[in-house]
Amino acid sequence: MLSALKKSVRSKPSSQDVQANILAGLTVGVIALPLSMALAIASGVPPQHGLYTAIIAGIVIALSGGSKVNISGPTAAFVVILLPIVQQYGLGGLLISGFMAGIILVMMGLGRLGKLIEIVPYPVIVGFTSGIGVVIATFQIKDFFGLDVAAGGEHYLEKLTKIAQALPSLAWQETLIGGLTLAVLLIWPKLRTKIPAHLAALLCGGVLAWTLSQLLADFSVATIGSRFHFESNGVAGNGIPPFLPSFQWPWDLPNAAGEPIGLSFELIRELLPSAITIAILGSLESLLCAVVADGMSGKKHNPNDELIGQGIGNMLVPLFGGIPATAAIARTAANVKAGGNLPLSSVIHSLFILLGILLLSPLLSYIPMASMAALLLVVAWNMSEAKHFIRTVKIAPRDDVLILVLCFTLTVLFDMTIAVAVGMGLAALLFIRRSISLTDTKALERQTESSDIPDDVVVYDINGPLFFGSAQKALKTIATVRPDVKIVILDMSEVTLLDMSAIVAMESIVNDLANKQVGLVINNLQPRMILKLRRAGVRKRLGKVEYSRTLNDSFKLVAKMR
Repeated sequence: MLSALKKSVRSKPSSQDVQANILAGLTVGVIALPLSMALAIASGVPPQHGLYTAIIAGIVIALSGGSKVNISGPTAAFVVILLPIVQQYGLGGLLISGFMAGIILVMMGLGRLGKLIEIVPYPVIVGFTSGIGVVIATFQIKDFFGLDVAAGGEHYLEKLTKIAQALPSLAWQETLIGGLTLAVLLIWPKLRTKIPAHLAALLCGGVLAWTLSQLLADFSVATIGSRFHFESNGVAGNGIPPFLPSFQWPWDLPNAAGEPIGLSFELIRELLPSAITIAILGSLESLLCAVVADGMSGKKHNPNDELIGQGIGNMLVPLFGGIPATAAIARTAANVKAGGNLPLSSVIHSLFILLGILLLSPLLSYIPMASMAALLLVVAWNMSEAKHFIRTVKIAPRDDVLILVLCFTLTVLFDMTIAVAVGMGLAALLFIRRSISLTDTKALERQTESSDIPDDVVVYDINGPLFFGSAQKALKTIATVRPDVKIVILDMSEVTLLDMSAIVAMESIVNDLANKQVGLVINNLQPRMILKLRRAGVRKRLGKVEYSRTLNDSFKLVAKMR
């Protein structure tokens, strides 16, 4: 634990390093403040919960994790998972799920599963991230155009149908503000200024909306202040509460019906699948982010410590009203580009957001919902990785394209959990099929480079791994031999794997050959695999089963076995 913090302290950073990390933290804070609000809104909760997440997770995970540069907080990848939880179980159910996911992440780290990202195929990752991007973008159409969408619709196609039916209710005011914000978001990066594009875009959208509302009597758009309300410690208001996040047990928060959700074994059982999904996605996202950051910064992260840090952060975040968090690739990349190389930058970014809540809450309430929708549309586009998706379809093998398209489709039409499970399962099956094709058994010619093979001896060359998928295919040709054959030599020099299915198949071959009075020589099998066969009872028996190191040795044994 705490490996990133320990490495940072041992490196004895100079005053210039500290200054660079403070500036990097301020830069990331400017980026993270509106994004945290937007992602909370997209997840179905008030915007302050995204800010609380960035504050707590940004400090705790940075200090307890395994990456010196990761910036953690709410991310777009979680939106499609969190929104259904909020709709079914309310804020209380979401925070309990996040707490449970934190426990699972700590267990994954202690179980040394930090290499998890390496076993997930690239088409699976691109497939579900692209699918998440499409879902997020679709759900922003309502606020971008100010549509009056009817409630209901659990699945993507149902929601898409309701959005299409609501198109006649398009509000030109919301569309104007959303369009302007989107235009600024797309054009601003080309100006190459140090001011982040989304900050300039939200400022332009907010100023234009306020100005037109003062000039035109019929001009009105939904804002954070008009959409969200709070009541805490006897203080009520609109928008974002202008005070620090307070400690509160998640089970005291409301369910979907607005009543305290409570805590019971039945609730934990119902929320466990969601918690597992959050933990798996959080681990993939954080480890992928750390790998990207390592490539940019030249540093090396500790993957197991990173999982433990993510777990600790997600256990503490719900106690202060925060939603599940993980490392964010865009914010981490901005941190590295701005000169951040210590956990200090993440801490500064969190403190900046904290000051933003205390000092800027009244101004943040003026941000139009259409502007937030435009911001999320750009986030969704960046997350969809359209270029990688198209490139994979063009150049990848047919099996990988199938996995990619299937994961994408399942993510959009159903959910990410099903998509990843099916994608991983299909990838495993296709890998097994490819591995089976690599295993082959063939009889050698009568003449070899070293010697002639006697007429009553047959030599089989077995190549590749022998496991449950390939054992029967590779060994079935050995089951039947000519009546005149007295000795069978199995050249297993290139056998790299021997599992229980292959061991059982080998036992069957030994018994069949013994019943036919045919001797067996197993040549050049690796010692660890010989040990497996011996444990199963396939031991050296004079005249029946022999082991050799070379084919020449095998032929010498043949003379003794006759």
